[in-house]
Amino acid sequence: MYGIGIRRVATAMVTASAATLLMTACQPGGSPAGAGSSPSGAPVKPAASTSTSGPTSPSTPSAPATSATSATSGSPTHAATPSTGAKACGLSDLKASMYQAAVRPDGTGTGAAIVEFTNVSGKACTVQGYPTVAGAGNGSPEKNRPLKVTTTGGASTVKVAPGGKAWTKLTFVQVQGEADGYCKSGATPASYPTLVVGVPGAGAHQVALTDGVIAECDDKVTVTALSAAKPS
Repeated sequence: MYGIGIRRVATAMVTASAATLLMTACQPGGSPAGAGSSPSGAPVKPAASTSTSGPTSPSTPSAPATSATSATSGSPTHAATPSTGAKACGLSDLKASMYQAAVRPDGTGTGAAIVEFTNVSGKACTVQGYPTVAGAGNGSPEKNRPLKVTTTGGASTVKVAPGGKAWTKLTFVQVQGEADGYCKSGATPASYPTLVVGVPGAGAHQVALTDGVIAECDDKVTVTALSAAKPS
């Protein structure tokens, strides 16, 4: 009796489950359990599509990159570098000579002298700047007494053609009085048979006055820049 009762209850539970499945399948728009439904039993809406139904418009071509090169020349422009087209003069390119200046301070001594540099090479060369000056005897240019130089005037590059000349003017502290004279500063006047005149980049040139010797005070000299114009 007890076994028969259990079988009847099991059969009734199977029949009820089958009936429930049949009713779910018959509902409009129904679907099997777990497919397209939310845990609450409400139907899940499909995700919105990211694509458009209309025709795709053609893409606009991008503008060409701008060139950094000039459109007219086709290449970058470069500033020209000015040049004299000649090398700097060397020691052997120049021959120096010296004579008293026409315009010089009053006194017994030399006062002022013009040093003239002649290009004795076969090619043009250049000089520039302010010479150095030292008093010397008749011996080696290395055995000299440098003078304190004060420069005057602006310096520029001077192109000297073959046979051409460049000049500088030397103005000394003048010796005063007669005979051996005297210096206003109280110093003893100095006398130099020659001078050693240094040209920037073109060596030291030992040169003597064409008339007399150098007589000056205080071992000072004012020097003009090398120039293509002959000073007076």
